[in-house]
Amino acid sequence: MAAALPAAYFTTHMSALHSLSKTLDNSPKMPVLFLGHGSPMNAIEENEFVKGFRTVSSQIEVPQAILCVSAHWETEGTKVTAMQNPPTIHYFGGFPKALYEVQYPAPGSPQLAQQTKEIVQSSEVHLDDKWGLDHGAWSVIRHMYPKADIPIVQLSLDYRKTPAQHYALAQELKKLREKGVLVVGSGNLVHNLCMVDWRRLNENFAFDWAQEASDKMNRFIREGNHQQLIDYAKQGRAFEMAIPTPDHYLPLLYALALQDKNENLSLFNDEPVAGSLTMTSVKIG
Repeated sequence: MAAALPAAYFTTHMSALHSLSKTLDNSPKMPVLFLGHGSPMNAIEENEFVKGFRTVSSQIEVPQAILCVSAHWETEGTKVTAMQNPPTIHYFGGFPKALYEVQYPAPGSPQLAQQTKEIVQSSEVHLDDKWGLDHGAWSVIRHMYPKADIPIVQLSLDYRKTPAQHYALAQELKKLREKGVLVVGSGNLVHNLCMVDWRRLNENFAFDWAQEASDKMNRFIREGNHQQLIDYAKQGRAFEMAIPTPDHYLPLLYALALQDKNENLSLFNDEPVAGSLTMTSVKIG
């Protein structure tokens, strides 16, 4: 899919990996997750999806750190949070006071931020001290690790990149899996807020086009057909309706790019909500 890279790339890349090996402990290969995060209210509600997040965290080793790619941090260029104490960001409106009172005081990891910057050679990664943890990260991770004692950094989505470029960048993060880092993509596969049936907000049903897109996405994921998922814009009307903007979809590509050949993959929380959303989540490894 990508053009051949020059020898200088491999020299620099291997140097970055050597630096990484000195600063993070070796570990068995960590799984990779894509989490359908849905409404911010999932942060404080008790439902089947929250139970799914807890269950998956119980199935994996406790990570040394987490790198999260959230649908809610789009930037010009690629950035990674590098502060020691990232703030909990509440930037949505119209929700109960209890949601705005939630804090998730997990530490950051300037060390992991710096290593991420060094390991990615295809793009310049900028260290950021202004963002923090948005609800794509904290609303789901707080159920997985309620003690907030695991360092977290967020990697932004560069809105100038093509899906193929996002996928290629993500592949450069593979070594982190062997350093105790849990990579989490957070978004929703089917995410069309303009088509939500607000009268049936708590019902698990899908419009025909949403179900068609979901079924096709799930088949491609299970088959390991990443190219079709990268080329989502070529998949027809149902995909156009399911992905009106790419922000919630792209974190899936970051997770799939880290899948090794023949590596186990499973779906969970595979349910539609309110007609035009799906909570489908993916565990790799």
